[in-house]
Amino acid sequence: MSIKTEGVHAGEFLLSEANGTRSREEIIVVATAGTLPAGQVLGKLTATGEYAPYNPAAEPIDGSETAAAILYAPVGASTEAQRSVGVVRDAEVIERLLTDLDADGAADLLAQGIVIRP
Repeated sequence: MSIKTEGVHAGEFLLSEANGTRSREEIIVVATAGTLPAGQVLGKLTATGEYAPYNPAAEPIDGSETAAAILYAPVGASTEAQRSVGVVRDAEVIERLLTDLDADGAADLLAQGIVIRP
């Protein structure tokens, strides 16, 4: 018998958010070789405005080194940029359900009103 592990479901990392869907925005996620899970911390690329996985060590500096959003639902691998939804402001989120979060990323998100809870 094989054991299967469920990933994070869409929005499962949210504890609370602003009224309606004010915390969320439609975003464009760059083409990725693999699946990005719900709760993936994202940076916003300065050249295109698209979102990419947060990478604090990005070289050259491209915007992905600053956490700017959290992916609301999983995104599959794609050879082209794709539409999705990101949590970009005014929310409380569960730290253990986020992917690729570090202390600098948490500070970046806090500046946007996204509070990280243990």
